[in-house]
Amino acid sequence: MIIDGRKRQNIKIGMFVEIIQKPHQRSGELTKGAVAKILTKSIQHPYGIKVQLESGLVGRVKNVIN
Repeated sequence: MIIDGRKRQNIKIGMFVEIIQKPHQRSGELTKGAVAKILTKSIQHPYGIKVQLESGLVGRVKNVIN
């Protein structure tokens, strides 16, 4: 099952996700981690919900890891 990372309702604190950071948008390099904060206020975003990982890194959710 694929969970859509563009909808805020699908992202919960503590979930493991893959994000793309701003400097890596061209290369497409993904970073894995657990969600510490959800930064996007709107219910959805075309490029993915912006989150902060427990490591402190910020990026947009590309994949949710079950």
